[in-house]
Amino acid sequence: MEFGVLGPVAAWDGSGGELRLGGPPHREVLARLLVARRRTVPVSQLVADLWDEPPANAVGAVRTFVAALRKALEPDRAARTPSRLLVTDGPGYVLRPAPHAVDAWRFEEATTRASDLPPAEAAPLLATALGLWRGPAYADFPDAAWARGERARLSQLRLHAVERRADSLIRSGAAREAVPDLDAHVTDHPWREDGWQLLATALYRAGRQGDALAVLRRARQVLAGQLGIDPGPGLVRLEQDMLRQERRLDDPPGNAVGDVAAGVWSRAAAAYDSAVPARSRARLEATAGLLRDLAVTGASGLGAARQHRAAAVEAAERTGDAELTARVIGAYDVPAVWTRVDDVDEARAVVLTARRAMARLPGDAPVGVRARLLAGIAVESRGDALAEGPLPLASGEPAAEPWRVAAEWAAAEAQEIVRTLSDARLRAFTLNGRFMQTFARCGNTAARDAIGTELAALSRQYGLEGAEILGRLVRMQALSGLGDLAGADVQADAADELAERHERPLAQVFTTWYRALRAALSQDAGAERAAYEEAIRRLDGCGMPGFAEGLPALARLAPVVRAGALPEPGEFAGADWGPYAPWVHPLLLLGEERAEEAVAALLSVPRPPHDLMQEALWCLLARAASLAGERRVASRAASELAPAAAEMAGASSGLLTFGPVAAFVAEAEAVAAKPVEQESEPLVGAAVSPGHDGRLRDRSRGFLDSSRAGGE
Repeated sequence: MEFGVLGPVAAWDGSGGELRLGGPPHREVLARLLVARRRTVPVSQLVADLWDEPPANAVGAVRTFVAALRKALEPDRAARTPSRLLVTDGPGYVLRPAPHAVDAWRFEEATTRASDLPPAEAAPLLATALGLWRGPAYADFPDAAWARGERARLSQLRLHAVERRADSLIRSGAAREAVPDLDAHVTDHPWREDGWQLLATALYRAGRQGDALAVLRRARQVLAGQLGIDPGPGLVRLEQDMLRQERRLDDPPGNAVGDVAAGVWSRAAAAYDSAVPARSRARLEATAGLLRDLAVTGASGLGAARQHRAAAVEAAERTGDAELTARVIGAYDVPAVWTRVDDVDEARAVVLTARRAMARLPGDAPVGVRARLLAGIAVESRGDALAEGPLPLASGEPAAEPWRVAAEWAAAEAQEIVRTLSDARLRAFTLNGRFMQTFARCGNTAARDAIGTELAALSRQYGLEGAEILGRLVRMQALSGLGDLAGADVQADAADELAERHERPLAQVFTTWYRALRAALSQDAGAERAAYEEAIRRLDGCGMPGFAEGLPALARLAPVVRAGALPEPGEFAGADWGPYAPWVHPLLLLGEERAEEAVAALLSVPRPPHDLMQEALWCLLARAASLAGERRVASRAASELAPAAAEMAGASSGLLTFGPVAAFVAEAEAVAAKPVEQESEPLVGAAVSPGHDGRLRDRSRGFLDSSRAGGE
């Protein structure tokens, strides 16, 4: 519910429809309660404010007006239930709208906030605030005594906001944009000398020195002719400075590109605010596009975009327009390279909304809208975002997971549609959806490299810099997993160069981690530590919790696993494993010689998620199951890892590696192949006693020897 007093008194429902409030007395009661700003107005005061000479039934009439307003404002309120908006409070009534539900309150909040912003940001905010005015405040009650003080206060705030916006435009390099509004401003309010000064300054900085001096002469004539006064010292000094062409009147020094960009932004934002109605659907679509661009500017932009995107999608669905909802969802084609979502609830909500929109799309909807919606579903359904809780290790093949089948179908269907279209940006988004659905099994790294290659080539051809960075990062990850480090280096360097040129700082988080992986493979422990320290610093405030959580601890564990060793007791005390804890836990228990608990953990662990870390996590399970002699988990791990046997464990994430996958497969297969009656002395249960300290560590060194032999 929103209320308007900056013009005729009005109210709008959640979808922007104007409410029928009744006749002038009803509207005046509402306006009088809004002036009170959430304070109680006694009935006696309402009577005095509504009538110069109250009729005999005035109190009853006020109660009738209030009852009708309640019905208009809360049409769905059940009979005999108290109102939560227009409340009876002691001897009178109080209206309790939300803090941002009244246009006058939003106007004041925006003007206050603008005072703390740089000019380039203050100008569009003030333009938006001024756009809330539809006429004089409380325009339908011009003679009401109760409105006089509030109307005068708001009018003065508006005049001040007009001048502050003009000043912000001038200071941000958009002086020419300020001229038309200032000209109208001084014509309507000739006594405001600040307005004359600003108009003259705007003309001077726009290269119109003669017009600026003419304005100052006009100001002198108007002030003398209408008010009988001479110009103040500010106007006099400004005229003298212009005649001397004082340097202080020139544009302030600064970065030329930055000043021009600030000015263009301010002018465009102001023009959009004045041209496009505040409640139009065009604004909703434009917001979705703006959020897409905001998401790639850095950590704060990504977080803000994620937060506001959910609100935009929800608002679009509330309109009941399925095609609009589809466009708002599909407009957020932010390149996505990490396969674990930052906010599972948000991803699930977007996918569900997209499915509802898909079902309601009209038959004549553009096929591109449908394809973009399908690609959005595929991207948001990454990893196990839509899984209802952890997937048990014995959950079967991925095809048995209905949500995954639906996501894979969405990616394939979107790809099929775009074959008939020439929309390069949509083709790139569809490729992103395909990439996210290549994690149904281990060993799909070559397929991802092919997608990255196609994406980079397409983007290069059509100038899609964000999608090209994505393609380069996908190839960097894939080539790392395939062992082509020279090729991965080329992709990382290209991604860095593009990120620097196009101001995409988040891409460099991934390339920094890749270079730490390269340092790890150089077998220089000092270089590895330094590189990972830098990579971990990059995580601080990166705005990607789904990427950052648990990675520092996993990077510390990697050298231990590559060495075929077990974690020392207490070595990782207090480590934050984040989402990776279930798959690391059995190995930590084995390091503490708690083999029986390790077996129990292995038997209850969920299957690794379908994402960039799945091979690495399966390798941790293979190692733990092999050391603990747990044949069932070892067999499952060997089977899952077999398609990736030629790769480096975890390297396809571009972050870290546990060593050759083949070594883990060999360990697991060796344990899985042993008949129960021929197993060596069990390493669990009563057989593991204080006297057997070190047995697991000896066995882990044995696995290291065999893996080296297998690698050779």
